[in-house]
Amino acid sequence: MPAVRSLRLVMVVLAFSCGATVANLYYPQPLLGEIASAFSVSQGAAALVVTLTQLGYAAGIVLLMPLGDLLENRKLATRTLVFTTIALVIAGVSPVFGLFLAASVLIGLTSVVAQILIPFAAHLAPEEQRGRFVGTVMTGLLLGILLARTVSSFVAGAAGWRTIYLVSAALMLLVAIAIRRVLPQREPPHRVRYPHLMRSVLTLAREEPALRRRAVCQALMFGAFSAFWTAVAFELAGAHGLSQTGIGVFALVGAAGAAAAPLAGRLGDRGYGQIGSGAALALGAAAMVLADLGAHSIVLLAVAGVLLDLAVQGHQVLSQQEIYGLRADARARINTVFMTTIFVGGAIASAVAGSLYDSVGWTGSSLFGAALPLAGLGIWAYSRVRARRRGVAVPAAH
Repeated sequence: MPAVRSLRLVMVVLAFSCGATVANLYYPQPLLGEIASAFSVSQGAAALVVTLTQLGYAAGIVLLMPLGDLLENRKLATRTLVFTTIALVIAGVSPVFGLFLAASVLIGLTSVVAQILIPFAAHLAPEEQRGRFVGTVMTGLLLGILLARTVSSFVAGAAGWRTIYLVSAALMLLVAIAIRRVLPQREPPHRVRYPHLMRSVLTLAREEPALRRRAVCQALMFGAFSAFWTAVAFELAGAHGLSQTGIGVFALVGAAGAAAAPLAGRLGDRGYGQIGSGAALALGAAAMVLADLGAHSIVLLAVAGVLLDLAVQGHQVLSQQEIYGLRADARARINTVFMTTIFVGGAIASAVAGSLYDSVGWTGSSLFGAALPLAGLGIWAYSRVRARRRGVAVPAAH
């Protein structure tokens, strides 16, 4: 076990690495208008960048994340980041849209390093401090998600939209070097073969109804999140005339979502996880309705963005609290099922939102986003009614 001082450095490196890596998924969202112009494609086609990046990430969660239980973690992370760097450079210099889309898939696939490093943090931390250290790493991950849109907008406003890809490529190399030099080696104890590990993931999905329910509800919430942030860049630039820098300032409202994680955690610890989940789903739907009604007001759009981010992050914390309690010996594989479902949902929602914005405008994409958490609320309500009919106590964290 590393000394306390070195352990703190390890956790800082892990937090920064997670945030910097996962940010690759969100850099394109405020840049879709410029990407569409650069490649002479429609806004709906440009939205495929977000869709394919998220699908790549989902594929990485399925195919690469389980390797954290088989291969030495530090080596796995650094080697994967080399491919992330290559993909980012290709995206930054792509002369044609098809190559850019292919690079986007690879960016998503290899950015799964962020999900490999979180269990790494849990293994490295002393048992009595595990929650605090993993929370630190998750804070880095969350800030990477919430600030990526602002950073990419500012960079694009100053030096063009391609620059963020090249800057991130250099950053990924620095992250790989930091991981190599600071993190200790970790050889997983598992000795099973990769196909067996993958089959066990499918077994978990089949045998744990709570995992399936939580994954689907969070996928619907994340779908609303993706629909909002995919379409709002077009709306802000077109209807409100915001520059790329202005869109970046608007995207700062997403950082407010970071406040939901500790609040949701405390609600779950106090036994309010069930009602908190329903409230988060309802808040997500209300936020998207407000986004539609407030389309002519940047202030109302910002309020809607804050409420939506709070709802999505809060629901995810409460969901993870329940699913990680299902099987303590299979948390990485449980996370594989959960996160894969989420990002497939987000990818589909991004594609649909982009097409709807092309055909019917902001109202179509925002009402579509509102329907997703409403569907999740229906699943949540049905699960409660069904449990009560069976006379089964509903778990507090559910």
